[in-house]
Formats: sequence, structure tokens, C-alpha cells
Amino acid sequence: AVALLLLAVLTPAGAASAAALPVVINTWAFRTAAEKAWRVLESGGSELDAVEKGCGQCEIDQCDGSVGYGGSPDESGETTLDAMIMNGNTMEVGAVADLRRVKNAIGVARKVIEYTKHTLLVGESASLFAVRMGFPYEDLTTQKSLSLFSEWLNQSCQPNYWKNVVPDSSKSCGPYKRREEVTYKEEQTSSQRSVHNHDTIGMVVIGVNGTVASGTSTNGAIHKLPGRVGDSPIAGAGSYADSTAGGAAATGDGDIMMRFLPSYQAVEYMRMGTDPTVACQKVISRIQKYAPKFFGAIICANTTGSYGAACNKIPGFTQFHFMVSSPLLSQPTEQVVGCI
Repeated sequence: AVALLLLAVLTPAGAASAAALPVVINTWAFRTAAEKAWRVLESGGSELDAVEKGCGQCEIDQCDGSVGYGGSPDESGETTLDAMIMNGNTMEVGAVADLRRVKNAIGVARKVIEYTKHTLLVGESASLFAVRMGFPYEDLTTQKSLSLFSEWLNQSCQPNYWKNVVPDSSKSCGPYKRREEVTYKEEQTSSQRSVHNHDTIGMVVIGVNGTVASGTSTNGAIHKLPGRVGDSPIAGAGSYADSTAGGAAATGDGDIMMRFLPSYQAVEYMRMGTDPTVACQKVISRIQKYAPKFFGAIICANTTGSYGAACNKIPGFTQFHFMVSSPLLSQPTEQVVGCI
């Protein structure tokens, strides 16, 4: 077991991982989420159950302040949630975005699959749906999120996500109006999101029979404009699951990453026989051509249980940590990949 553990942790970038099913893989060193998902599988739960409960554990734990309640307040001081879950057998997706006053976002996303013919519900209407499904209204604000918001206001609302407005958004809190003349300069892609503000749990679960499920949960980019939706709840961007090929999930600067549907692209690479690590690397390389300084990473697993990950190398982010659970490991294990 120790030898296998060392082999898994020290596997060089680009090398194929040892394959066994079932497998649970999730972004970042969110150990309790990995443990929860693995226990669900061990107790006979489905792959969807494992994804829901695993990501839901991060919502409870407020993983790094970037998942669940009490973190990443928007520019009005409110915390809102995005989540999705995908069934790789049926290709059904349930998702919620800009969810307000309901803590269990991925639980609500699961109900979108089970009780509606829709895929994505947003904003106040998503919250009303959640209440009809039995979820309680709860305050998502905490002393920590209030403190983050207060500090930001005291720093003249820096950084923020406005451009081409008056007064100058780099020096002022506004309120802003659009400038009559729009300047089209190269987008500043070195993100304010960083390894210290992870912003998403993404998870892929593959069962013993090759059934794939995936999901995400996040409270999004800190100080975002109210109503902003990132990559996390978007199928093919935040995550993607296809039981004929595999699954993938992304984390990082969703405003950039969602433009490339990285999770869908990674699964398609794996469908063509590409090793999961290489599939992840190809996706990162594709985004690099347009946004060389973007903050982001992706995890990939195919239906044999082989898995991998990749990340974009920028100052302060040279390695990506993720969790893997499989029969080859004695317990859910943190693994590390060097960024490219």
C-alpha cells in the first residue's frame, strides 16, 4: 500500500496513472469532501449521491471560504452560490446560479434534475424553487463575509470587475456610468483569483461499472457584480460527465475558462483515447494561447479509472493539489501536479 501511495504521489506529469474503479477525484486538497464521497460509494450510494454529498460537504465546511455560505461577497456584500451536477449515463444536468439565501446549492441542483425538465435555474427564482423542494431560507452572510466586504469598501473597492466606466474604477467605488468611448485594449488576464482563493470544488466520480457523474459548487468570484455567473454551473465548463468516455472538472478564473468549455473538451480528448493527464494539459495549453496569465486547473478521469490533472503556471501558482480515492489507495490521498 505504501509503495502504491508513493507511486501515485510521485507520478511525473504526463505519465499514465494506475487505473482502478471506483475512483473519486476532486479539485484542491478538500479532504473531507473526498472522504464523504468515498464513504457514500462504500455504503452502496450511487455516483450522483457521492458527487452531491461530497460537494455538499464542502458547502458545510465552507472550504477555503470559496465554497458555500459566508464567503466571497459580491460588490453589494451578499454571498450567492452556483452549483451543478451531471449524470453521465443520461447526460442530464441540474444547475443553479446566483442562488440566494439557500445553503445547499448542489442539493438544489440535484432537485432540478429530479423534479423539472429544465437544466439551469437562476437567481431569486432558483431560491423559490429550492423552498418548494423543502430547503430552508438561511442567511448566507457571516461576520467573515461582512468583514471582507467592509475591508474592500475601505480600500476604495479595489480590486473590482468594472472597465470603461466613469469615475475611474481603479480608484473609486462609483456608482459608475459607461464612458461614451470604449477602449479596446488587451484584457488583463492575470487574475485576482489565486491559490489562496480557490473558488470551486469540482468532483468526478466513476463507479465500478464505469458510470460517470460530476459536479461543482462555489460562491464565485469575490467582489463580483451582482448577477455574475461563472463557469461552475455551466455544463461543459465547470464540469462534464459522459459514461462512454469519462469526466472532468475545472477550477480557477471562470470568466476566462468558461469561454473554452474545458471540461467538455477534456472529455472529448479522452474519448479519442488521450491519457487523462495529457487531455488536461491540452485543455490548459489551449486557453494559454489566448490568456497566458490566467489562473486555472482541471482534473480528468476516464472510464478505466485512470486520472490526471493540469494547471497553468503563473507566479504564486506552480503546483496544483487535488484529492484521489481509489481501491489502490488505502485512504483518500492528496496528490500534486506541476503546472505547465
